[in-house]
Amino acid sequence: MRILVDYRSALRARTGAGMYVHELIRAYTQRHHDEVTAFSSSWKDRVAPGTAQTLGARVVDRRVPVRTLNYLWHRHEWPAVETLAAEADVVHSGHPLMVPSQRAAQVVTIHDLYFLSNPDQTDAEVQRDYPALVESHARRADAVITSSRYAKGLVMRAFDVPDEKVHVVRPGPPAWTARRVERTGPGSHMLFLGTLDPRKNLDVVLDAYEHLAEQGRILPPLIVAGGPGPAAARWLDRMAKGALRDAVTYRGYVTDEERETLVRTARGLLLPSWDEGFGLPALEAMACGVPVIASNRGALPEVVDAAGIILDAGDVEGWTLAISRLADDDEGAVALGAGGVARAHAFNWDEAADALRAAYLAAVEARRARR
Repeated sequence: MRILVDYRSALRARTGAGMYVHELIRAYTQRHHDEVTAFSSSWKDRVAPGTAQTLGARVVDRRVPVRTLNYLWHRHEWPAVETLAAEADVVHSGHPLMVPSQRAAQVVTIHDLYFLSNPDQTDAEVQRDYPALVESHARRADAVITSSRYAKGLVMRAFDVPDEKVHVVRPGPPAWTARRVERTGPGSHMLFLGTLDPRKNLDVVLDAYEHLAEQGRILPPLIVAGGPGPAAARWLDRMAKGALRDAVTYRGYVTDEERETLVRTARGLLLPSWDEGFGLPALEAMACGVPVIASNRGALPEVVDAAGIILDAGDVEGWTLAISRLADDDEGAVALGAGGVARAHAFNWDEAADALRAAYLAAVEARRARR
């Protein structure tokens, strides 16, 4: 089977969706012997040297501006990807809108539908195209990939897509979590890991830290790591003032190596998002034995299950109390981390690769039936 995957979300400054695509291709080629091509295009950003070897896939890298190609693909469904890359039996988009193809089965990836319920909190072509087009694309695609059962339910309910067309392909933890690194005790800092945008709900964590700092509590420092979204100025300003100035450090976007160090050495991961299609940082932390405090929104309860502390996303008092307890209770932190390690074993990339291949085969059959 010839498979072409849109790799552009993994090209630079990878967030969760980019990491998912990158690791999924690598896991797939290690597990199955199909012919895989990773397609990228940008005017200025090039695929990093060695990516083809890392992925175990052929890489096609075109010098076509991302915005130009997205506009043509989203709004005109042209040009067919075969004219830019290669012939394929399956074309897999890493986002909710199909990659145009002349003959291949078309697969889309839908992690969540936050852009539908909160379009004002998105920007660029996501705001312009996704709300208007996603329903049509989800219905016309030969298969839909989601990273959680939560997201699958969203797609089925919102677009009346049948169960058998939506395939859950759950990610595994990053490869670096498999390296044996002994934790001798609780880590040194609390960690918030995510882009600074409204969905990530950084405010509830800052509120909690501010309350505790104003009470004179001595806390592990809070490290905030993630690229600044379009509305990041107010959070950057807030972290630089008052009681938070000495309690919070903003690191911005971090490399994979920096991310690994921050996660491994954390006392706890704080993930208060209003919505998550999966919540990869929670899995990363659990795999490393780092306690997780997460919100009860999106797929986070599904991922964390009973291995972490689950709180309402807007419960400032609850977050304040949970952070305070985690900061004080070494024995409890170690026990919570051990529960996370056990929970992380439920996720692995081999199963993801097998589920993805089943989705590709179903897509090819659906395409054949339509023709």
